[in-house]
Amino acid sequence: MTKNTTARPVTGATAEVTSPLRDTLRQMLAVLQEERHALAGLDLDLIMGCASNKADLCGTLADVGDALVDEECRALLDSARRLNEANRRVRNLIAANVSARLDALTGSTPLYRAGAQVHRLRSA
Repeated sequence: MTKNTTARPVTGATAEVTSPLRDTLRQMLAVLQEERHALAGLDLDLIMGCASNKADLCGTLADVGDALVDEECRALLDSARRLNEANRRVRNLIAANVSARLDALTGSTPLYRAGAQVHRLRSA
């Protein structure tokens, strides 16, 4: 049994325009994956490189009109949004951990505490 490997030609203006969009979105997903690994390894240089790459890709995506976003692009955008959110949460956990360690080393209490502010607001 042989598979039909004949490629279908890309036709239409939308197909030609969204191909670079798909490529950019796939690059964004790759950068977000790389950022996830950099966060896990606490590789500051790689984290900063990923931030720069994400900013460049966002600049490329800024000029894309809604009419050019097809279903595949929407799925790629949704994946990128979820991965970026997961990376943001990891970054925030790392920052909170570093703050707690610094506070423990200096013997000082943090200036801002959400729990204390919430308690004051409830009792006021």
